[in-house]
Amino acid sequence: MKNRSFYLGLGFIALLTTIVSWLASTQFAHQAKISALTIAILLGIFIGNTFYPALSSKLDKGVLFAKGTLLRIGIVLYGFRLTLQDISHVGVNAIVSDAIMLTSTFFLAIALGIYWLKMDKQTVYLTAGGCSICGAAAVMAMEPVTKAESHKVSVAVAVVVIFGTIAMFLYPISYNYLQHWLTDHQFGIYIGSTVHEVAQVYAAGGNISPTVADTAVITKMIRVMMLAPFLLILSWALSKQKSDKSKINIPWFAFLFILMAVFNSFDILPKSAVKFIVDLDGLLLIAAMTALGLTTHVSAIKKAGVKPLLLGVMLFVWLVFGGLAVNLFMQSI
Repeated sequence: MKNRSFYLGLGFIALLTTIVSWLASTQFAHQAKISALTIAILLGIFIGNTFYPALSSKLDKGVLFAKGTLLRIGIVLYGFRLTLQDISHVGVNAIVSDAIMLTSTFFLAIALGIYWLKMDKQTVYLTAGGCSICGAAAVMAMEPVTKAESHKVSVAVAVVVIFGTIAMFLYPISYNYLQHWLTDHQFGIYIGSTVHEVAQVYAAGGNISPTVADTAVITKMIRVMMLAPFLLILSWALSKQKSDKSKINIPWFAFLFILMAVFNSFDILPKSAVKFIVDLDGLLLIAAMTALGLTTHVSAIKKAGVKPLLLGVMLFVWLVFGGLAVNLFMQSI
C-alpha cells in the first residue's frame, strides 16, 4: 500500500508538472512575466484546497517525496546554471554589493519581523532568505533547515512573488531617472543584488538593455552561490538556539550545489548535456513547488495575517533605496 501511494503520488505530481510546464510556455505567461514556480504553487494550492484532500491518503507518499527529496536534488542541479567564470565578468563590485545586501536584508528582516512585528521565527527566516538571496528557490532550500510547515513556506513565497513582480516594472522605470547616476554596468549590479527572483531579474534587466540584463543575471547568480554558506550558518545558529543542544543539521545538498557549479566551470560536459540537466532541474523544482502547494492550507495562510505582507513592504523599501545607496557607494570607490 505504501509503494502504491508512492508511485501514484509521483504520477500525480508528474501530471501536474506537465500541466504547469505547458501553462508557463503560453504567450500569456510570457507576456505577464509569470514564472513556472509561481504557476506551480498557485495550481498546487488550488488543487490542495479543493479535491486533493479526498485523495491524499492514496497519494501522500509520492507528494512528500517530491516536496523533500526532489527539492534537494533540484537545488543541487541548480548549480549547473552557474560557472566561476561568470563571477570574473562582473568584478568585485558585484560580489561586495551582493554580500552587503544579503546580510543587511536578512538581519533587518530578523529585527523587524521577530522583535517588532512579533512574527513566528520560521516565517521570518523564510521571508528573509527569499528576499535577501534568490526568492522562491531560497525559501524552498531553507525549508529542510528550518523544518517549517508548508503554509509558512507558501506565505514566504507569496511575499517574494508579490514584491519581485513589482520590482520587474519599477526598475526599468527608475532607470530613466538613475542612468545619470549609475552606469549600465552598475545598474545591472543594482538589479541583480536587490531583485528577488532570477526570472524577475532577467525581466527587469531585459526591459532596459542586453548589457544591463547580462550583468544583472550574473550578479544575481553570485547571490545564488551565497546560498550554501548561508544555509550552513543558519543551521548552526538554529542549533545554538535549541535548549537540547542538538546537532547541527548540515544542509549537504547546498554544498553539492556549489560542487556542481565548480564542476560546470571546467566545461567538461557538452552544452547539450548541461542544457538537458538545467531543463530537468526546472521540472524537479516545479514538481517540488507543486507538492508544496498541495500540502498548503489556505486557512493557515489567512491565519498568518497581514504581518508577512508588512514585513515584505519594509524589506522591499530597503532593497530599492538601501540597495541604491550601496550601489552608488560601490561605484564611487
